[in-house]
Amino acid sequence: MQKTTAKDMTEGPILRQLIAFALPLMLGNVFQMLYNTVDSVIVGNFVSKQALAAIGSTTMIVNLFVFFFNGFSIGAGVVIGQYFGARDMEKLHDAIETTMAATFILSLLFSLLSFVIVDPLLRMMSTPEDVFHDASVYLRIYLGGIAGLLIFNMGSGVLRAVGDSTRPLYFLIFTSLLNIALDLFFVLVLKMGVAGAAVATIVSQFLSAALILVLLSRTRDIYRLEWRELCIRWPILRRVFAIGLPAAVQSVITALSNVFVQGYINVFGSDVMAGWSSYNKLDQFIMLPMQSMAMSATTFVSQNVGAGNDRRSDRGTVAALGLTCAVTGSIIALLVAFAPGAVRLFSPDEAVIRYGVLFIRTNVIFLLFNCINHVLAGALRGRGDSRGPMIIMLASFVALRQIYLFVVTHYFANTPRIVGIGYPVGWVSCCAAELLYFALKRRKRLAAEEKTRPGDA
Repeated sequence: MQKTTAKDMTEGPILRQLIAFALPLMLGNVFQMLYNTVDSVIVGNFVSKQALAAIGSTTMIVNLFVFFFNGFSIGAGVVIGQYFGARDMEKLHDAIETTMAATFILSLLFSLLSFVIVDPLLRMMSTPEDVFHDASVYLRIYLGGIAGLLIFNMGSGVLRAVGDSTRPLYFLIFTSLLNIALDLFFVLVLKMGVAGAAVATIVSQFLSAALILVLLSRTRDIYRLEWRELCIRWPILRRVFAIGLPAAVQSVITALSNVFVQGYINVFGSDVMAGWSSYNKLDQFIMLPMQSMAMSATTFVSQNVGAGNDRRSDRGTVAALGLTCAVTGSIIALLVAFAPGAVRLFSPDEAVIRYGVLFIRTNVIFLLFNCINHVLAGALRGRGDSRGPMIIMLASFVALRQIYLFVVTHYFANTPRIVGIGYPVGWVSCCAAELLYFALKRRKRLAAEEKTRPGDA
């Protein structure tokens, strides 16, 4: 029997499977985040605080593209995972070729679109003039080469759907280390500033895309990418979008909302912008366990739903919640205790450190509520329900957050701390709504199972 790297999560110890899947995924996300974080660390220490503020202010715009595509990737992963759980290998291959073909088309469109919207978005965010040029240069280069990141993410999504989260990690470790070396070379040796940081990133990302495509093309496993069969099968693509589009829309609108949040931050000047940027980089690392476990829950649930094992899906969701809260809580405690040193990694400027510490100690404890948001949303998407989490997250992360920011800054007080609290307001409200929604959906499902069960008579 041929050895396979795919992992069947429909039987065996639940907690062990979740950890075995999520751990390499989390480490991979750490290295993927190092791309942008290393850019910030190097330009913040060796260029200027304005350069650090410029890269930090572009994060939300980059996320507009990445989050939309990640929603598409979630839809593809659920469909592929369900076919894998149901042992439908013909449909599994059709789904892989369809999603990869669509990825190449979307990557090209996103690269072209980026050149049109960069400056208008920066203007909309009230980007200060001393930051605007560097932000524009960084974004144009980064988004022009974003195809490498998108192709790698989709290829990794295919592997995750069949339970393989390990090998993408190896590629990310290699290319992240390469990115650090190229960053130092372009910024310190060639003196290219933010442009050098952007070039280093896209070169590394294109290499990771090439590696994942070679792996998918040359493997003899069940998920092999057959180039001669690469085409879009519309019934499958419609199913992918039915699951992925709500997640994509939710992510994009949330990212766009965060662009407006960045606009509220930008009015305070480059010191606050750089402090906010430093906090956001650290915040993203705290988010890694919950994001990784949410992906693990999505794969676990999708495979077990495909296999018709609902009870096991529920047990996996509970295990994922408990593990995520425990790990995230430990990281939060360490960051709060060592906040000044953490911010100092990004900038030696005392004003930047002061504001970075302010944002950390105001916000991060509330990320425990976000653990519940992400894991429950991942479990729901694994069942094919993307619309419910989309509506809840849009209402909380976008509508309520923007209402809060407008009201408090116009009618109460406009300070960096007040603006920063806009994030916890969204997290807490989303947690309450998502818990209620998940409980109602589960009760409805169990009631339906009870009705279809043969009677005792």
